[in-house]
Amino acid sequence: MIDSISGVIQHKEPGLAVIVCSGVGYACRISLQTAAAIGAMGDDAMLYTHLAVREDEISLYGFAARSERTCFLQLLSVSGVGPKAALSILSDLTPDRFALAVAAGDSKIFTKTKGVGPKLAQRIVLELKDKVAKTVEMQDYSAAPAMISGGAVEEAMSALMVLGYSQGEVAGVLAALDPALPSSELIRLSLLEFGKRL
Repeated sequence: MIDSISGVIQHKEPGLAVIVCSGVGYACRISLQTAAAIGAMGDDAMLYTHLAVREDEISLYGFAARSERTCFLQLLSVSGVGPKAALSILSDLTPDRFALAVAAGDSKIFTKTKGVGPKLAQRIVLELKDKVAKTVEMQDYSAAPAMISGGAVEEAMSALMVLGYSQGEVAGVLAALDPALPSSELIRLSLLEFGKRL
């Protein structure tokens, strides 16, 4: 597997970057987030990659950050999500925002991406919730903006962060709760869970 490539950006357009490395130009399909991060033609760039091999096609996907590649692979594991849809989702959401939305059970945010309907959005959250919750708990998302929509969950997250818990800790606990509960109940149950961990 090609883990990463470093070289000069020979060509760049929406959804594609060609990186020249040792005289070979590698065409990498990229998200808009990566396109914004890697600079312009003629600049040096390094992309983390994923090589997808199918019967009729071999494609190389490039990502400016390892976390974005991780999200891409998680999305591909969801039935009904192909590489094109995964890149579209990651064009709209940063890895931090993606992880926090899944951990909080916010499927509505994914429907804003073209081609992702409510059923597919719910499947993404359902199939990835446990995986992403563990990732969110292990990483520090305290500096990430709270961009989770869905009133009660967002209110509960804000209140718990005021009490001194990190955004990563809170998102991990809220991921296990029913997002339809009122914010007061989400806060109460979260505090009980934090109490058990002491």
